[in-house]
Amino acid sequence: MDDVEDRLRDVLPKLDRLGYAVCFDLGDEGKWTIDGRVAPARLAEDLEDDVSCTIRTTAKHLFDLIDGRLDPMLGYAMGKIKVKGSTGVAMKLVGALN
Repeated sequence: MDDVEDRLRDVLPKLDRLGYAVCFDLGDEGKWTIDGRVAPARLAEDLEDDVSCTIRTTAKHLFDLIDGRLDPMLGYAMGKIKVKGSTGVAMKLVGALN
């Protein structure tokens, strides 16, 4: 789980202007929430109920998404990435990561 947190911390500077809070739900691997409504963006533990969208995936698929090895649209179509809430926010997040 430390790997996930480290990888998310690495991408925080790209999310400073996201304008939304987003939760990554990795099932048994844990949950992480990024607050992109503030600059600098931060990992937050107290926002899970106040997010614009929740992205459900696995740590492997999240890493592949961050590294550009998983196309977000293909991952979504194949069920590797599931979005609860605003898909527009999810797409804005992906755009900021790339």
